[in-house]
Amino acid sequence: MAVGLERRKAPRMLVARHLGAKARATLNVRLLDLSASGARIEHTDLLRPGANYALELPPALGPLILTVRVVHSAVIGTEPTPQGERNLRYQSGLAFVGIAGAQQSALVAILQRLTPGGGLGNGRLRP
Repeated sequence: MAVGLERRKAPRMLVARHLGAKARATLNVRLLDLSASGARIEHTDLLRPGANYALELPPALGPLILTVRVVHSAVIGTEPTPQGERNLRYQSGLAFVGIAGAQQSALVAILQRLTPGGGLGNGRLRP
């Protein structure tokens, strides 16, 4: 087995640490990385594997809403609430579903901007 072999359909582009997005229209999520076939997000509400949701990319990337299927979701820790309680924190892998031509073109343009030398420097979008 080769070391470091990429098993994904498309390479991931890292996204800045505080770039927010939305899932299910009301759930604020943190976009961790993005590819032509999906994304990885961090969030505090459960997203069920196998379910489809709308993912609204952050305005800094461009106005784009894509349908996604949750491939996997796992608890990665907790975070405090203003009331002193703790919420579970999840990371989920998403696969794009049924991307139309205009959506595909917009996604390709976003990914080109995220690549090193693509207009945003070192491959990370900075807020």
